[in-house]
Amino acid sequence: MTEQKCRGEFTFEEISSNSFIEDLPLEAKNWVESLPWEQRRHVLLLCHLLCVSPPEKQAEFLDNYTADGLVSRKFEDTEAQRRVQENLKHYHLKINLDEFVFRLYIKQFYIHSSKHISRQPDLYFQLVFRLLLDTEQENNIFYYILGFELLKMMFKMSWLQHERLYQLQKNQETFIKSYIKPIQLAHEINGIIVPEGRNNFFARRGFFVKKPLIRARKLVELVMATFTTDIVINLGFLMIR
Repeated sequence: MTEQKCRGEFTFEEISSNSFIEDLPLEAKNWVESLPWEQRRHVLLLCHLLCVSPPEKQAEFLDNYTADGLVSRKFEDTEAQRRVQENLKHYHLKINLDEFVFRLYIKQFYIHSSKHISRQPDLYFQLVFRLLLDTEQENNIFYYILGFELLKMMFKMSWLQHERLYQLQKNQETFIKSYIKPIQLAHEINGIIVPEGRNNFFARRGFFVKKPLIRARKLVELVMATFTTDIVINLGFLMIR
């Protein structure tokens, strides 16, 4: 939905055709059309408030309104949960995928998404509704959790450990470009690792083996600022398949 439409500036033809209602699932379409006028006013008010709210507020509302349903539904998918948990264990990541952790990650997923598409609210709503309506999209939450935890792990690695990690990958060049270089650039920008004397072997050795010390909250912020949700999901998917 564009900014113009969010402000309520629909043409008469758009309103009378109800074309956007036709795109709804049949059950939702029948429900919307069956509402009496008083309840339709409530729906319209909710739509208006969502449109004029900043992305962070949209994410907060959607989390509170949808997270319980998503959590209960995804925990019926024990196979996906088991595969992600096994991968976390393989990388010695002590994360227990219980309902509390899963709910926190759903909220983080909404907020993370809003940071990168805040200027395109139509894409943000599409993302959320796909997540709610499409089972395949729901699996992205599991991939996101695994990918995010792996990126946190990589942010805490030394550059020497990065070198050893990418040497284990099948497509080393893509892995370096997609994950290692952005992380090392973030290290430099934030003063976490200062690569002074790159051409001096002994100086280089000092910063190259240094393991970053990053607080938990800062670590989450760095991953969210450095990578989009799509990149995080893709990493999780690549590791789990």
